[in-house]
Amino acid sequence: MSEDVDWTEVARYLDDLYTASDGLERLFPGRKFTLDGHLVGSIGEVVAAYIFDLDLNPASTLGHDATTPDGRNVEIKLTQGSGVAIRHEPEHLIVLHRPKGGPMRIVFNGPGALAWAAAGKMQKNGQRPISLSRLRLLAADVPAGDRIPEVRRPPV
Repeated sequence: MSEDVDWTEVARYLDDLYTASDGLERLFPGRKFTLDGHLVGSIGEVVAAYIFDLDLNPASTLGHDATTPDGRNVEIKLTQGSGVAIRHEPEHLIVLHRPKGGPMRIVFNGPGALAWAAAGKMQKNGQRPISLSRLRLLAADVPAGDRIPEVRRPPV
C-alpha cells in the first residue's frame, strides 16, 4: 500500500460521506442511507493494507481480500455498525470499526477459524453474522504470535 496517500484528505472524504448519509436520512425520515457494500468494503481494505502492510488482491477476489508478506490469506471487514457477516472460514480475519466521526479501531486480528466457530448460523444470503462485542471477546484471547503485526496506526 502506498505510503504517500494523504490520509487527512481520506478522513475528510469519509466525513463527507457520513455527512451526506445523515443529511439524506433527515430529508427522508424513515429511510436509511447507510454506507455499506463495496464502498465500505473497499475503504476497509485500503486502510487495513496500510496498517498491516498487506498486498491487496484484485477487487472482488473470491475468498480473501489480501495477503501478508509471509503469504497468509486475509479477509478484511469494516463496519460502522455492531457486527459483520462472513461467507466462509477465512485463514485470517481482520475486522475494523469506524463509527461516524472516527477514529477507526481494530476489533479483531486473528485466525479466521475462531470467528467462524463463534459466528451465528448461516442466513439465507449465505452469510454468518457475528457481533463486534463477540469479536472483542475472542480477540482478547488471540496470542500475539497469531496476529498480523501492525506496521502503522489506523490513519483515519
